[in-house]
Amino acid sequence: MNIKPLGDRVLVEPLKEAETKKGGIIIPDTAKERPQEGKVIALGTGKLDDNGKVIPFNVKKGDTVLMPKYGGTEVKMNGKEYQIMREEDILAVIG
Repeated sequence: MNIKPLGDRVLVEPLKEAETKKGGIIIPDTAKERPQEGKVIALGTGKLDDNGKVIPFNVKKGDTVLMPKYGGTEVKMNGKEYQIMREEDILAVIG
């Protein structure tokens, strides 16, 4: 099964946080916050301007991005979790 986002949407795989923090404290799943960093897996077809031209994406496949805590749509496929969101909802590209 393959997911291909449409329009200006981006498929992002959230990066998992470490189970143990620096002080050796183990954080249970119920207390963890939603990850804010993710890796771009796929891009949609692009957003169209008023003249029908495709506006190029600012992110590319493989980029590590900063996502909002609450946004996008969660999708599960083959046991992995993904987020589908509009490119404009991505906050920043990391390094």
